[in-house]
Amino acid sequence: MRREVQFNDEGMLLKLNGITGFFALKSELKMPYSTVKNVYVDYFDAPKWMLRMPGTSISPLNIFEGSFKYADEWYFLSYENRVPLVMIELEGHERYKYVFFEIDDPTSVAADIKKRIRDL
Repeated sequence: MRREVQFNDEGMLLKLNGITGFFALKSELKMPYSTVKNVYVDYFDAPKWMLRMPGTSISPLNIFEGSFKYADEWYFLSYENRVPLVMIELEGHERYKYVFFEIDDPTSVAADIKKRIRDL
């Protein structure tokens, strides 16, 4: 996987490296701590009628990279396997309502995010 989460004083940065960033048409996504409403780890099945705007989706292979719109809400998806994902619900972000991504040890990453938000 070519994703990493970096933390700073204002928020976190989801970095998409290599081919992951190429398919997502984005190399990084900034999320201020003040916009994070909820963080959890779970499985996600993208709705069939989710619009790709812009991004890459290969549904039969379960590959979703980039920006998507569904039910009038913006999602940023970055995963290629049916595995537990870090799922972040945002409120007041400049574009996205949800950010779901695949990463090694998602439970630990979600715990790190929660800890940083709790420490504000």
